[in-house]
Amino acid sequence: MAADAAPVAVVTGGAQGIGAATVRRLARDGARVAVVDLAADGAATVAAEITAAGGEAIGVGCDVRDEAAVQALFEQVAARFGQVDYLVSNAGVTRDNLLHKMSRQEWEEVLDVHCLGGFLCARAAAALMVPRRRGKMVFLSSTSALGNRGQANYSTAKAGLQGLTRTLSLELGPFNINVNAVAPGFVDTAMTRAVAQRLRLSVEDFHAAAKARIPIGRLGLPEDIANVIAFLCSEEASYVTGQVLYVDGGRP
Repeated sequence: MAADAAPVAVVTGGAQGIGAATVRRLARDGARVAVVDLAADGAATVAAEITAAGGEAIGVGCDVRDEAAVQALFEQVAARFGQVDYLVSNAGVTRDNLLHKMSRQEWEEVLDVHCLGGFLCARAAAALMVPRRRGKMVFLSSTSALGNRGQANYSTAKAGLQGLTRTLSLELGPFNINVNAVAPGFVDTAMTRAVAQRLRLSVEDFHAAAKARIPIGRLGLPEDIANVIAFLCSEEASYVTGQVLYVDGGRP
């Protein structure tokens, strides 16, 4: 594949929310995209939408906790597109509970999807990026990395991704690979709406309470986060690496 070919992006958790918005934004910017999600049908639907709009995309079902499945994913992308230029590690889950109620399974599932999944995808992506001496990785952290009641597992996982970001930026920088993280605040997605349901609150009341704590006066949208990810994947961000960018409307 020629060096000046359209870049190829692998976006995990790409079937909905921030992931889907990122896929659409990168495709609009000219990237060829692999939409990756545990829900294979959802990934295929988003990929079909991109293709219908004139882009180039494939949908792939993958459990990012499965080492063999992740390796097969990147082999499939390389076989189809010839390269991988961007990895957006966005796949995530929540299993909220207070410490004394949290099960080991709830702890491990969240840590595995975010941290193990991020590690496996980064390792597979790096194997394709390093020989070409070019690439961008963006991990999705969260303001919850700073601590959030009822999210010991999620907060730990998101903080762990910040450590992974810093470490990989040091290891991969000599190969011209930029590694950064984006830490969203409250974003209106299916995941945050599910939190309202779990708390037995109406979505409207839940959103109103969140909005009241945001200085900029509105909730985040998936597109707000996708725009920042697109910048970090661009050449304009070629001197930005090892950073965690909080995108939270100024929430203290």
